[in-house]
Amino acid sequence: MYLKSLTLKGFKSFASPTTLRFEPGITAVVGPNGSGKSNVVDALAWVMGEQGAKTLRGGKMEDVIFAGTSSRAPLGRAEVTVTIDNSDNALPIEYSEVSITRRMFRDGASEYEINGSSCRLMDVQELLSDSGIGREMHVIVGQGKLDEILQSRPEDRRAFIEEAAGVLKHRKRKEKALRKLDAMSANLARLTDLTTELRRQLKPLGRQAEVARRAQTIQADLRDARLRLAADDLVNRKGEREAIFEAESAMRRDHDEASSRLAVASEELTAHETAVGELSGRAESVQHTWFALSALAERVAATVRIASERAQHLDVEPVATSDTDPDALEAEAEQVAVAEQRLLAELTTARSRLDGARAELAEREREAAEADRAHMAAVRAEADRREGLARLAGQVETMRARVESIDDSVARLSERIEQAAARAQQAKAEFETVQGRVGELDQGEMGLDEHHERTVAALRLADARVAELQSAERDAERQVASLRARIDALAVGLERKDGAAWLTENHSGTGLLGPMAKLVKVRSGYEAALAAVLGSAADALAAESFGAARSAVAALKQADGGRAALVLGDWPADHPAPQAAPAGALWALDLIDAPGRLRGAITAMLSGVAVVDDLDQALALVAEHPRLRAVTLDGDLVGAGWVSGGSDRKLSTLEVTSEIDKAGDELTAAEAQVAQLSAALSGALTEQAARQDSAEQALAALNESDSAISGMYEQLGRLGQEARMSEDDWSRLLRQREELEAGRTQTVAEVTELETRLRNAQETQQTPTEEPVNRQQIAAATENARSVEVEARLAVRTAEERANAVRGRADSLRRAAAAEREARVRAQQAREARLRAAAVAAAVADSGRLLAQRLNGVVDSASKIRDALAAERQQRAAAMAAVRDEVNALSARVAALTDSLHRDEVANAQAALRIEQLEQMVLEQFGMAPADLIAEYGPENQLPPSDLEMAEYEQAKERGEQVFAPAPIPYDRATQERRAKRAERELAELGRVNPLALEEFAALEERYNFLSTQLEDVKAARKDLLGVVDEVDARILQVFSEAYADVEREFTEVFTVLFPGGEGRLRLTNPGDMLTTGIEVEARPPGKKVTRLSLLSGGEKALTAVAMLVAIFRARPSPFYIMDEVEAALDDTNLRRLISLFELLRARSQLIIITHQKPTMEVADALYGVTMQGDGITAVISQRMRGQQVEQLVTSSS
Repeated sequence: MYLKSLTLKGFKSFASPTTLRFEPGITAVVGPNGSGKSNVVDALAWVMGEQGAKTLRGGKMEDVIFAGTSSRAPLGRAEVTVTIDNSDNALPIEYSEVSITRRMFRDGASEYEINGSSCRLMDVQELLSDSGIGREMHVIVGQGKLDEILQSRPEDRRAFIEEAAGVLKHRKRKEKALRKLDAMSANLARLTDLTTELRRQLKPLGRQAEVARRAQTIQADLRDARLRLAADDLVNRKGEREAIFEAESAMRRDHDEASSRLAVASEELTAHETAVGELSGRAESVQHTWFALSALAERVAATVRIASERAQHLDVEPVATSDTDPDALEAEAEQVAVAEQRLLAELTTARSRLDGARAELAEREREAAEADRAHMAAVRAEADRREGLARLAGQVETMRARVESIDDSVARLSERIEQAAARAQQAKAEFETVQGRVGELDQGEMGLDEHHERTVAALRLADARVAELQSAERDAERQVASLRARIDALAVGLERKDGAAWLTENHSGTGLLGPMAKLVKVRSGYEAALAAVLGSAADALAAESFGAARSAVAALKQADGGRAALVLGDWPADHPAPQAAPAGALWALDLIDAPGRLRGAITAMLSGVAVVDDLDQALALVAEHPRLRAVTLDGDLVGAGWVSGGSDRKLSTLEVTSEIDKAGDELTAAEAQVAQLSAALSGALTEQAARQDSAEQALAALNESDSAISGMYEQLGRLGQEARMSEDDWSRLLRQREELEAGRTQTVAEVTELETRLRNAQETQQTPTEEPVNRQQIAAATENARSVEVEARLAVRTAEERANAVRGRADSLRRAAAAEREARVRAQQAREARLRAAAVAAAVADSGRLLAQRLNGVVDSASKIRDALAAERQQRAAAMAAVRDEVNALSARVAALTDSLHRDEVANAQAALRIEQLEQMVLEQFGMAPADLIAEYGPENQLPPSDLEMAEYEQAKERGEQVFAPAPIPYDRATQERRAKRAERELAELGRVNPLALEEFAALEERYNFLSTQLEDVKAARKDLLGVVDEVDARILQVFSEAYADVEREFTEVFTVLFPGGEGRLRLTNPGDMLTTGIEVEARPPGKKVTRLSLLSGGEKALTAVAMLVAIFRARPSPFYIMDEVEAALDDTNLRRLISLFELLRARSQLIIITHQKPTMEVADALYGVTMQGDGITAVISQRMRGQQVEQLVTSSS
């Protein structure tokens, strides 16, 4: 058995599919550092089941997947397949060649395959375990494996030997058996507990089964008795239901009769309600019309006031815009024009004088200059002749060009001076025009201020009137709400809970006319007096007759409804001769109105009763007339020999009804006041809105005027600034021109001098210049001419300023005169418009007054129509109330009959429900239909002999006794009830019966027998498993002892080979317990006395670890071994010794070695070269080293 090939796809640096083909012997894998050599070892460990990411030199298992490079994207999975030659059947599988594949995806999912079939990790581990390849992977010696062996615990070193010896499968078998024992122990304990519990339950359950048999007999007897009683109940209840049905039929006939009477009364009530509704609609329409007319009258009155004020305002003559006469302005303009012409003439004369003075000054300066030149010419003649003519000619041309430039600048400045003067004149004229318009606006704004103040004052008055009306309306609305609350509170007082209330609710329509308080009418102010006289009759009900009153009293007694007072409507009327009332008193009969049918009873109760003001007057009246009774307005009652009165008297129904009527009248008046105030408020709001609009318009006009004046002032400032700037520019330009003219004069003099010098220089012969005769006289004349020129210049400047002062003044005055004429035309037009508007306003005011008078008449007519409709509606409402009382009485009668009928229906339904419930109970409890129950167990059926009687009869017959068969007996309810009670008592004496005891006892007994059998089986199986554990322990002990002895022997020999002259051995940490003992390694290199591994050098530690591994390899050989740079820390001598061990191992096993050492490469049968280019992907090249044949195989693909 050996490794034939290894295929890598996407594993670490093997991005492309790569296959390494191996043969028996030694295969060396070489290559530079970082090229991916160790990845071959990681791939072999991974495919054979390695689960530790750190063992594979990674942080997590996903690191084995190709992560990508700068030129190649990462892959989504890693796959490694190793193929093993199994021709010697070393693996427990019926294949000569076995391939193991492991595949992993980036989401963490893993797959395992054996020969292409999916499998588990456990299947792979079990397949390889028989070949000495286990969890520790001792056949793969990777980087750091040697240090791990030496630094591990003794127990971990034992695992290497156990893995090589194949102990792992025995330990797994033992662990499996122990797990089964643990599970079996729990099952055994549970079975033991169950059988014990079942054995404990069997005996009491047997007793319960015996009681259940006795209970079944008693329950059969009880069931028969209950069935017969149920049948009797069912027959009786059906009879009761038939009686209820007959009573219900009689009640329904009475109900139909009362309903017919109620329908007739309801139709009459509907007619009254329709009439009242029509009157209410007409009254509401008239009310709305009155409200609209009142609001229109208020708006007309407001319009009249506004028009009157507007007419008064328009009659006021506005302030004149200006008092300036345009003709005077034009005359002044003509005078200014004449003065301007005169000043211009003076300016022309002054300029002529200036020109003459300048010419004279120039002539004198020329003469002086000639004299000076003549004087200087003689001095410079000789020097000038020596100067070049070209230089003098150039100077002459330069000076001439300068003169021309000065002339151009003077011309331009003269033009700009004229423009600046024009701008200054125009700005000054515009300034004066705007200044005149500002004055006009200031005068016009005075009228706008006065108009705005008047509109604001009118708006304040309108606001005050609106606030006053709103406050009055709120007060009226609060009064309406208060009156409504009072009516509601008083109405609550009428809701009584005494006998009268009970009769009204439950006995109306049976001769009762209604409460006295609603049938009689008492004059206002005398309610307390009459209530005291009537006493309980004030709260009484009116009855049609004595019979109706007697029926009502009987109904109260029967229903325990309380007590009630009744006034008889058929009491005979007694009409005594009218007598004059005593002085200061009124007869009580004259203060009350009652229907005709109640007049007799009212007369009987109030006859001989006088109403006086106070108690003293009442006492005096009774003392004088003992047969009379006197009552005060406060309700104090006085009779012959007695007095009744005091405080805290409870109001009677009569008083409460009177208070409600009074509050209703006040409510009607208050609602009318609210309507009037609403109409007035509507007109006031209209006037307020108009005043608000006028005030806003006046304010807008004032703001517009202010804005215009502000703009004018801003424009005035801007024009003044422009005028000042233009004058400053004119002055500045004049100064610049004067400076240029002065410079020109000097330059012209220099040009003349240069030209003279040039002519003198060009003369071929020179004569000496004669000295001027009188240079001093010429200089004096020149100075005098200069003084004259300065005076002339000052005169010109003064004339120009005077001319500029009046220039344009005439045009400005003419424009002002034109503006004044336009303003006077506009003022006249505005005056005419105001007169027309005043006339219109006065006409509107007159028309409004006439319309207001007519509207007031229409409003009065609407008010009268409204009052008439209200009175007619009140009469109709009174008639409707009487009919409604009758309808209420009949409704109460129908309701009472309906309730009675409903109670009968409910009783009938309840009887039917009880019958249905009884039938349902019989069906549910006994499983019998009602018809079958009555047919079989009905009261007319006789009772057959009981089972006990029949049993005794049969027993007597069997004994040969002469007996008669038991005969049936008639049904007797008392007997059956006693029979049922006896059976119930016997059941009670039995106590609590388990009806399922018989079935439970049988089932429990069967379960107990089954569990007892299972318990014996579990005990036998546990015994067998303990035997297996003992057998496995013995096998492990045997295999480990043999393997340890062989490894110990081989370690001594191998250590001697690696360390000639040294001594090394293995030692058990606990020889007494061969199943758990660990293994210590003792090594003493030659020449050293140390035995502790930690004191050895690095190379010595590596050789010691190699010695232990080789000892294991030789003692229990595996088909192949993989070593990753195990000789890296060795020198040449020790390397040669290690290679000799490799030679020994090659005879029995396959070796795959990752190395950098040339001696190791030399002993290899095949050589794989691993390289990595700049793309980060590993490539592999193989070379066969034996047989003098070289074969290059490139198996990597890009």
